[in-house]
Amino acid sequence: MPTQARERLLDSAEALFYRHGIQAIGIDRLLDDSGVGRASFYRHFESKDALVNAVLARRDAAWRATFDDILDACGDEPLALFDAMAARYAENDFRGCAFINAMVEAADRNSPLHRIAAGHKRALIERIAESLRATGHADATKQATRWVLLLDGAVVTAMREGHSWPIQEARRMAAQLLDREAASN
Repeated sequence: MPTQARERLLDSAEALFYRHGIQAIGIDRLLDDSGVGRASFYRHFESKDALVNAVLARRDAAWRATFDDILDACGDEPLALFDAMAARYAENDFRGCAFINAMVEAADRNSPLHRIAAGHKRALIERIAESLRATGHADATKQATRWVLLLDGAVVTAMREGHSWPIQEARRMAAQLLDREAASN
């Protein structure tokens, strides 16, 4: 039972934080949504901040696995990852990147929440760089850093516009970066 209570708390918190924001959700709302009692909450998490950190760490692990699957499925065409991302951006429950959202809410760059989110972005850059290196691209880390910049901008623009076209524009720009790299080699 304790594991179920912890998982219900994590599931509820992840959904509520993503939908409404971390600061907008209090402990009482989490307890009501998860069906977990206050004493059980504090047995699993010393504070809401500890729960937030656990939610982001779990989401990071799940997203890394999903992202690996996306990149592996792309094979010799790393740009196809933009197509896979566009599908997510078009879903009705899309509220942006949970890690960008968390960094915005945690203005303190030294907070654990900000460090988890920034670590997620660094891991994303490295995973894209691995994919680019595997397909013969010379300056893979530089390209991957640019791609994440494009992806992050596309996320924010997709949220603003309520449409997935920004990811296709980001894909086009990433292709131009690769073409420029190929032309200079």
